[in-house]
Amino acid sequence: MVALVDRAQKRLTLQTAPLAADTTAIRSLDWDRDRFDIEFALENGTTYNSFLIRGDKVALIDTSHEKFRQLYLDCLTGLIDPVEIDYLIISHTEPDHSGLVKDVLQLNPKITVVGAKVAIQFLEDLVHQPFERKLVKSGDRLDLGQGHELEFVSAPNLHWPDTIFTYDHKTQILYTCDAFGMHFCDERTYDEDLAPLESDYKLYYDCLMGPNARSVLAALKRIGELPDIQTIATGHGPLLRHHVPEMMGLYRDWSQAQAKAATTVAVFYTADYAHSERLAQAIAHGISKTDVAVELVDLKVAEPHEISVLVSIAAGLVIGMPPQSGPDAVSTKAALSTILAAAHAKQAVGLFESGGGDDESVYPLRNRFQEIGLTEAFAPILIKETPTDATLQLCHEAGTDLGQWLTRDRSIKQMKSLDNDLDKALGRLSGGLYIITAQKNDAASAMLASWVAQASLEPLGISIAVAKDRAIESFMHVGDRFVLNVLEEGNYQPLMKHFLKRFPPGADRFAGIKTYPAANGSPILADALAYLECEVVSRMECSDHWIVYSRVDTGRVSKPDSLTAVHHRKVGNHY
Repeated sequence: MVALVDRAQKRLTLQTAPLAADTTAIRSLDWDRDRFDIEFALENGTTYNSFLIRGDKVALIDTSHEKFRQLYLDCLTGLIDPVEIDYLIISHTEPDHSGLVKDVLQLNPKITVVGAKVAIQFLEDLVHQPFERKLVKSGDRLDLGQGHELEFVSAPNLHWPDTIFTYDHKTQILYTCDAFGMHFCDERTYDEDLAPLESDYKLYYDCLMGPNARSVLAALKRIGELPDIQTIATGHGPLLRHHVPEMMGLYRDWSQAQAKAATTVAVFYTADYAHSERLAQAIAHGISKTDVAVELVDLKVAEPHEISVLVSIAAGLVIGMPPQSGPDAVSTKAALSTILAAAHAKQAVGLFESGGGDDESVYPLRNRFQEIGLTEAFAPILIKETPTDATLQLCHEAGTDLGQWLTRDRSIKQMKSLDNDLDKALGRLSGGLYIITAQKNDAASAMLASWVAQASLEPLGISIAVAKDRAIESFMHVGDRFVLNVLEEGNYQPLMKHFLKRFPPGADRFAGIKTYPAANGSPILADALAYLECEVVSRMECSDHWIVYSRVDTGRVSKPDSLTAVHHRKVGNHY
């Protein structure tokens, strides 16, 4: 292990570890990273993993995030003279793995870059200098000598369109970049103890892999043809060695369940153009919260037949506007034509700009869909600047609105599904009336809540049940802070009526409401009876809700003699 920054600072450290014969992992540990966009909270930081394989020839698999530039390059040059590296294998070109490709090429311009065709095309725009290249696809092999024969496996859309896996036949290590990974920063190289990893593994799958469940199943089928896989060397988090069959089995089970979902939304974007992929991911995650399957498709590389088939089975379509000029304009415009030809009136649709300044106009395409008869699930999302937390929240909420629209009939059916006596009995469980408020940077949210209870005395803690498809759920991950506003009996109707409204995606929940900031930055409602400032400590998944346990840091009552408003229901199978 090489610790290049004091670990006590919990900032950036580097670790090297031998994996097998002639094989070394270089793990960049990012202790402080707490979020990948607003919907993806990182409770335990993350790592960016890179690998060095030495045979008669030497291969480096992936690099690191640019924030590790000096640490990584110092470590790499301490392990090997860069001029001895023959191949740089690019699993995919997302910046957290390819951020130092240009730096490595400057150290050794003669390195041959190995990657999928799409990856090489992306790199040309990234490094802006000529380089030797070797294009590979599934089944291609690269012999490094001394038994290290590398076989490549195409795995598009996991989670970028240019992803490839690399399998070393000598060590039986499969290098998978994002797939099978997790955002979990720990000095342990491997998955010895699953317990602390399980929730991060599932969250990572849900956010990055779940929207491409069919692609996951296709990749699992391809790697199933490889000899025994002893280790999965992931791009993020601990490497998998002790629980490989179990972890692969979870991917298979989750993906099969997603692929069988009755309702699917196709989200089309243009990889490596402006913010298209980032915005598409935010919308896709919002959709997936409603238990609707999502398929992410890159307009640049998708085959016309693939697009046509997916559109024909999808209940909803989301399209990020591609560039109207440049080398990709012809292929993306053809893809849009294919979508229009396959779309039908029973579908819902949503459009968003990519924010590249050269986007195709949303409105002609919107008019075409309206002529066909599609229902607009959310107003076009127009991006005029670099996306902020508020922008990503808007996308996230737009996706959730689309998913809720598509599942509205199912939700109504579920409301009527319980036995009448049981339904009435369950409804006799009463609760108070509260409003949860939260703020992160320029993004804010609020929710009327009733399923709230004190959960501990030392420390003082409360539990709140939050439906998975609520917008505020993204503000209530471990480490997040919020305010629980207690409503007053006899004086709660105006606030309850306001926060029960269905807000459009990105709308200001607090317009016209008097608030003042809590110490933790979240809004306190001036007309609340009392408030509690809280920090999320843990979450437990309960089918359609999360049980969020939070520590109470401080609080105040504005009217000591008043009582809390109480919510009495007639039935128990909906709010």
